[in-house]
Amino acid sequence: MKLSDSRVIAAPRDEVWAALLSADVLKECVPGCQEMTGSPEEGFEAVVVQKVGPVKATFKGQVTLSEMVEPERLHLSGEGKGGAAGFAKGGADVSLEEVPEGTKLSYDVEAKVGGKLAQLGSRIIDGFAKKMADQFFERFQTAVEGPGDEDSAEADTAEAEDAEGEGKKKGWLKRAFSS
Repeated sequence: MKLSDSRVIAAPRDEVWAALLSADVLKECVPGCQEMTGSPEEGFEAVVVQKVGPVKATFKGQVTLSEMVEPERLHLSGEGKGGAAGFAKGGADVSLEEVPEGTKLSYDVEAKVGGKLAQLGSRIIDGFAKKMADQFFERFQTAVEGPGDEDSAEADTAEAEDAEGEGKKKGWLKRAFSS
């Protein structure tokens, strides 16, 4: 599976570069990340819990950084093992370019899966991988830029609406099964 995209982050390139190399920022940005340790020089170790289709697993893996040209580009390569669920491995070329709005972050990702995950089919895996990449870079952008006033107000409103909606759904479901 291959995936390419880019986004503009409203921050200086040096700041974006530093965030890419921070275990704390990466932990915050990787969906389902329970633990992230390490350094850019030695690599990072992570524990990530994810559900792909009907398969839920805890992946333990390592990520190494190479081909680093500060603050322009780097190559990430990693591998995670999820026990009976299988494994995932791949790499990403990330480049940073100064633009008038801040920094343009571009990435090319290539990933492979095996085990039960591979049996789910390429449509499910590709969709999941795209969703994970989108979530990671949205969270990364928010972590670097900081939450905007409009964004946080919208998020609070959306969370309140979700909470109300869940309450109504639970009430309806509870009524249906209790009668």
